[in-house]
Amino acid sequence: MEAQIRKEEATNEERSKLVYRLRHQYKLKDLLQYVGLIKQTYYNWVKKFDRPNPDQAIETQLLELREQHPNYGYRRLWAELCKLDYVISENKTQKLCQKLGIQVTCFGHRNRKYKSYKGEIGKIASNLIRRRFKTSIPHQKITTDTTEFKYYEYDSAGIPRIKKLYLNPFLDRYNSEIISYSISKQPTFRPIMEALAQAIEQTKDCPFRRTFHSDQGWAYQMKPYVNTLKDQKIFQSMSRKGNCLDNAIMENFFGILKQEIYYGHTFNSYDELKQTIEDYIEYYNNERIKKKLDFMSPVEYRMKYTA
Repeated sequence: MEAQIRKEEATNEERSKLVYRLRHQYKLKDLLQYVGLIKQTYYNWVKKFDRPNPDQAIETQLLELREQHPNYGYRRLWAELCKLDYVISENKTQKLCQKLGIQVTCFGHRNRKYKSYKGEIGKIASNLIRRRFKTSIPHQKITTDTTEFKYYEYDSAGIPRIKKLYLNPFLDRYNSEIISYSISKQPTFRPIMEALAQAIEQTKDCPFRRTFHSDQGWAYQMKPYVNTLKDQKIFQSMSRKGNCLDNAIMENFFGILKQEIYYGHTFNSYDELKQTIEDYIEYYNNERIKKKLDFMSPVEYRMKYTA
């Protein structure tokens, strides 16, 4: 019995459950003395054990939601419950998550940020956005940046070598939707231009003149990039040098992405990592709810308010 009980760590509920389970094998008096419970406390818990669990349906639903969304905290789980017509408060949801042991406790670390700035090699655009991130017009304010990931590939001798993958997304500030992106093995110009072309095509329905924002990375200073925006009558905007807060919404997306699929995981090929990122962007756009979007996904929010 000693191996089954850790008196100094167990709660009264846990002690009572163990006593209840072993009551036919040992004398009740000896069990209570061993676990350090008084008889009244034990019987109070026994009464609760015999009652049906009024939260059984909600708890079952919470476990199913956790399976679908392993990175959701209690607020997003609460919002999903409300969508399913459960009447429950945020506070009650938090307590049930604690009871079920499904709190989100994983927090990643920040890797060294990929630096695309190589000096002034072309035109530096003015900061037209000036941290005015919000817009009520879809496809009007677009932001972009590049981030890097690491994966492993084995050489001919079977030794793992660190390789890098680069993601170039374009994000709509209206609803934080990723409207286009490219993935490549090298931080080259062509993938960025491919993603730019897709972003321009996706946003051509905007009734107002568009603004595309970035940092002062080398690619965004290049003549083909600058001239493409100019030809499409799109304003170009750039963050001030060394000021990541000017593009905070993009940094936030990178943080969410890496927290939920990258930190703590090892990828053993380019294709594996690439597919994981592609799947996540699909999930992020269409399923992952955000509090600032009234607990809707980016696509759901856009469809509701632009239909």
